[in-house]
Amino acid sequence: MTQAINPRWWDSHKASGWERVKEALRRDWEQTKADFTNDSGRELNQDVGDTLKQAAGKQVIPPRGVPNSNWDDAEPGLRYGWGAAGQYSEHTDWDDNVESKLKEEWNDLKSGRTWDEIKGTVRRGWDSARRNPS
Repeated sequence: MTQAINPRWWDSHKASGWERVKEALRRDWEQTKADFTNDSGRELNQDVGDTLKQAAGKQVIPPRGVPNSNWDDAEPGLRYGWGAAGQYSEHTDWDDNVESKLKEEWNDLKSGRTWDEIKGTVRRGWDSARRNPS
């Protein structure tokens, strides 16, 4: 890996944005290799929509080598986050206190999925409920 040489205007905001974009593009590259070759690349359930959302920070980037969620994988976290947003309506924003409370509850459920695996979809469910209250 080569050392990055940055112009004077490169700041921490650009660096963090690039890290997100880089990981989205890396996933896209792995998926492309899986689509076009028989022996390299990984099936990540990644399409251009995922790449664009991940690069923009609107979709969580799964850990390296882990496929994007399908509905069956995502639904439990989305459901839990959506419900929690209504249950804990006194918390207007997602913060460390909310996350800590939800993590503890999630772990108590013993669902077989770790908090780190599900946290992104829980947050999306929470945010969706906040944007579209029923």
